Amino acid sequence: PRGLKKTKHQPAVPYTSVGDFMAKLRSKNSTSARALEFLVMTAVRSGSVRMATWDEIDLNKKLWSIPAEHTKAKREHKVPLPQQAVSLLTALPRMAGTALLFPNPKGTALSDMAISQLMRGMRERGELAMEAVPHGFRSTFRDWAAEQTSYPDEIRKAASGHAVGDAVKEAYQRTDLLEKRRHLMDEWTDYLDLPSGDRSAS
Repeated sequence: PRGLKKTKHQPAVPYTSVGDFMAKLRSKNSTSARALEFLVMTAVRSGSVRMATWDEIDLNKKLWSIPAEHTKAKREHKVPLPQQAVSLLTALPRMAGTALLFPNPKGTALSDMAISQLMRGMRERGELAMEAVPHGFRSTFRDWAAEQTSYPDEIRKAASGHAVGDAVKEAYQRTDLLEKRRHLMDEWTDYLDLPSGDRSAS
């Protein structure tokens, strides 16, 4: 039917190359770089990261509660924060007059273009070997989780903020599969710390 929309696949960094990308990204000292690093570690959409505020973060529980208005699905999404993400947040400077985690110099939210331009610049300088965009890191994460872990599909979908199948819908609504997702995200961020040539932790 003509009314159906085709799925558009965003160009992504292959998971086998993501370790080297992260090393280059972490060498950059900018708000956009920290926002992108946080995006990669949490596998969420750019808008949720750019609009994130400190009152959504519980550092003690290592938990980020994204409100419904900051998600594409328009429902709250809880993200377990690995230690690397907690360390990133702890080191962030806080700008007076704004509650945003990653504000621009005016204290308002970063634009999606700011993060995209960061990646485009890395591509132009040869720091990124392929065409890729920030949203593509969700595919990077999903491909890694599918091919390099044994977590069931519902855990992997829930980690990306997607609805899970009917068979586990009730359990998902009740528990959000949070602790199982926490283990998955811990493994993901440990993988991100590896040089791309080191697959020993796969």
